[in-house]
Amino acid sequence: MNAYLDIWASAIETRSTAGRGSSNKLNLYGIKKLRELILELAVRGQLVPQDPTDEPASVLLEKIATEKARLIKAGKLKKQAALPPIADDEKPFELPEGWEWVTLSQLGVFSGGKTPSKMKSEYWDGNIPWITPKDMKLATIYDSEDHVTLLAIDDGLSVVEPDSLLFVVRSGILRRTFPVAITKVESTVNQDLKVLNLFDKSIVSYLLLMMQGFEQYILQNLSKTGTTVESIKFDEFSTHYFILPPEAEQHRIVAKVNELMFLCDALEQAQESSINDHQRLVENLLAELTKTPSPQPLSRQAGEGLRKEEADTSCSPSPAQRERGLGGEGLPWQRIAAHFDTLFTTEHSIDQLKQTILQLAVMGKLVPQDPTDEPASVLLAKIAAEKARLVKAGKLKKEKPLPPIAEDEKPFELPPGWEWCRFGSLFISFSNGLYKPAKFYTDQGVPSLRMYNIQNGKIDFHDIRRVELSNDEVAQFKLEEGDLLINRVNSKELVGKTAIIPNYCEPLVFESMNMRAKPVTGLSCSSYLNLLMQSSVARETISVFAKEAIGQASINQSQVSSLQIPVPPLAEQQRIVAKVDELMTLCDQLKARIGDAQTTQLHLADALAEITV
Repeated sequence: MNAYLDIWASAIETRSTAGRGSSNKLNLYGIKKLRELILELAVRGQLVPQDPTDEPASVLLEKIATEKARLIKAGKLKKQAALPPIADDEKPFELPEGWEWVTLSQLGVFSGGKTPSKMKSEYWDGNIPWITPKDMKLATIYDSEDHVTLLAIDDGLSVVEPDSLLFVVRSGILRRTFPVAITKVESTVNQDLKVLNLFDKSIVSYLLLMMQGFEQYILQNLSKTGTTVESIKFDEFSTHYFILPPEAEQHRIVAKVNELMFLCDALEQAQESSINDHQRLVENLLAELTKTPSPQPLSRQAGEGLRKEEADTSCSPSPAQRERGLGGEGLPWQRIAAHFDTLFTTEHSIDQLKQTILQLAVMGKLVPQDPTDEPASVLLAKIAAEKARLVKAGKLKKEKPLPPIAEDEKPFELPPGWEWCRFGSLFISFSNGLYKPAKFYTDQGVPSLRMYNIQNGKIDFHDIRRVELSNDEVAQFKLEEGDLLINRVNSKELVGKTAIIPNYCEPLVFESMNMRAKPVTGLSCSSYLNLLMQSSVARETISVFAKEAIGQASINQSQVSSLQIPVPPLAEQQRIVAKVDELMTLCDQLKARIGDAQTTQLHLADALAEITV
């Protein structure tokens, strides 16, 4: 098992785009599989060596049967019908010497619970824990969220003795886990739990471990799904045969499992710490790029670093790279490029790199400036003149002048030839999309773009809806190639996402959750404005603007129009877009390769768990 620890530790599953705090975004899948393997080996008798001098489990079962008979004779327990012995063809595997097949009903008495009347305040806020599925978060329970009084107990609630086993038998989330726990205090339970009061409480720790080891088997074979909840098929569960080792071996197994789970905890903490340290290192180094005044080396070395990583088939740093660390002199990108294959080994680090590329692009640090380019001031004057011409021709309403940008609104200094301006000054118009009742949506209508169709800066035509419109409505809400579509209502994280309208084979319209920004033909590079809206320059301001209500955030035309944005010469805008496209393609290729390697590691962790049993 030790030989495979590195493989299990490195098998990590990404649940979503990871941010700080990997515990929420990353699943340490390999360590999870290692925990499952430990439990499976334990309950199969393969974790600790057997001792032929141990008193066999059959003797323990005889003692339990004697105690059960005594309780029946004393009138404290009803006599139960004997279960048929387990047939040989019902045994899924051969047991170690001294082990026995056993049902939970042989080991104790099951009881249920209930909810006291909520109308009787005297039943509530007492000192007796009332345990429900929401309290089953840990394997050992000492308290509960809700408590009842002795009056509730007198009205029919059963008292649960300490060191009893609790099982969740009905829950809306049962398939996510199979909660089983030991209660260490005198308590009571609600109707969604069953209690196993053991005849011999010395075996409770092993039984807890055994139930955890058979968790997936129970979920797959002894549970059912109803309309709103999932539940354990209790009659089958309580009479199902499990396996019981000698009592002395139980204690050795529990001790060994606790020891190994403690090591798993340490491995998990070390891995999470390593992941978070790596994320912070990448973020801090990339942040330095946006502070350095020299853009020229980045443009050349960025492509070289990405292409080098693309050609390298390894996603992990070599021993030599680990040994030499991240020291060295020179520009931040030179230091990053020298250790590219060490730093950019996760999907999160690639996402951070992509965001940095966007930031550098809109700061004028991605491609070299050309002093022969027509400066942005001339471009802005031409756009203003064209808008004035359209107003004079009656094709455009005169708009209220946008306020000038104050010096303290400018987050950084621009290169020569660039200008700060308001976002709205670059567009002819802004308009919100259409709203139509559901009855107008048919298979024969006009394609209508929703907020879901804006994905990663592009229009996604998957699952597009169609709406029946009049000719006037189509003319009013028609999208044209080069228009910028802006999402105006969404979650705070996603509101303000944008996409460029491509050339499409039929008319397109847009729905009310989006707004359209129509650029000045021939004088705007829509693709540059689209990538600018994805950069932190715009995203941070949009986040401040976004007004949240009922779980959604919204922005309006006035807010978007007032965004202060950096504008390069038109020729440089086009060079920036070409370079960003090139680098993003390389980033996507690298990210896909990392994802493939991650999937391989997950499969390898599964395979190792299977062959180790």
